[in-house]
Amino acid sequence: MKSTAYFFISMTAIVITLIYGKNLLIPFVFALLLWFIVRKIRQGLDKVKFIAEYFPLWIKSLIPSLLLITILAFISKILMTNINELAKSHLLYEGNIEHMIAQFNERFQINLVDYLKSQTGTFDFGMVLKQIFKSLSDLLSNTFIIIIYALFIFLEEANFQQKLKSVFNNKAQFEKINDVLEKIEKSVTSYIGLKTLVSFITGLGSYIALLFIGIDAPVFWAFLIFLLNYIPTIGSLIGTLFPAFFCLLQFGDLSSFLMVLGVVGTLQVIVGNLLEPKLMGNTLNISSFVAIFALSFWGTLWGITGMLLSVPITVIMVIIFSHFSSTRPVAIMLSEKGNI
Repeated sequence: MKSTAYFFISMTAIVITLIYGKNLLIPFVFALLLWFIVRKIRQGLDKVKFIAEYFPLWIKSLIPSLLLITILAFISKILMTNINELAKSHLLYEGNIEHMIAQFNERFQINLVDYLKSQTGTFDFGMVLKQIFKSLSDLLSNTFIIIIYALFIFLEEANFQQKLKSVFNNKAQFEKINDVLEKIEKSVTSYIGLKTLVSFITGLGSYIALLFIGIDAPVFWAFLIFLLNYIPTIGSLIGTLFPAFFCLLQFGDLSSFLMVLGVVGTLQVIVGNLLEPKLMGNTLNISSFVAIFALSFWGTLWGITGMLLSVPITVIMVIIFSHFSSTRPVAIMLSEKGNI
């Protein structure tokens, strides 16, 4: 009875910490993921004999870090250019909304269209774009904090193993903890790497399709599809609907909407149901129900960011729980087939 009370008190404390400490915790989690990625790249560099022998650890960490920061800066610049392009055209899109409403009203002659018209009359596309700008500004400000966190994690890395040995004097305990950390790193980096490859293929294919269709700012929509593809199950659906509905605003007819829905949707189905399972296999080892529940839980706590992080966090939880007898049953229930 007492242990159950402790459990619920602990869970309540953790949830409260996650909610009120999200501004501190989210950049830290992203910094850890960045550290995982850099370590993976560094391991690849170590396979080159010359680099392994003559390059110090800090240089091998600096090279991939600068590469990732350069890529992010380049992507940010392209995105800002595309959003500026959308901002200049929003008045034209509002005119298309009125044109579509008139067409629907004439064709169906229903009161619902009048209601939609009254609602759409208050729609300010420019305000939506301002919200997008705000989100990007928040992301850029967090990027600076993430880089600072990651920098100190890299500095701490040099002495981490020695500290771990001092904490766990028993050799068996040290090896157990070290094994857990290695499995977390391997699983998370494998997931991020493969998911990035799959998302890139989806984004590139979508860019080519959207460019052919003629949608404004195709780079922006392709990047949005790439980013949303990290969200399990619903990410690909949302990534398809956003550019499809935007085509209604831009062209004012259903043909472009159906074309985007058909082409991008088909691409999502092919990649998501054929290519992704073949590449990723049983990398995650979490059940579909757990993935959806984690998506809802972390989305409620941390919004879109929580949805993006839901799978890596759940994978880490399964690995940690599987190494302790008291939490091993929980890991079994969270796993895909009970094999941990």
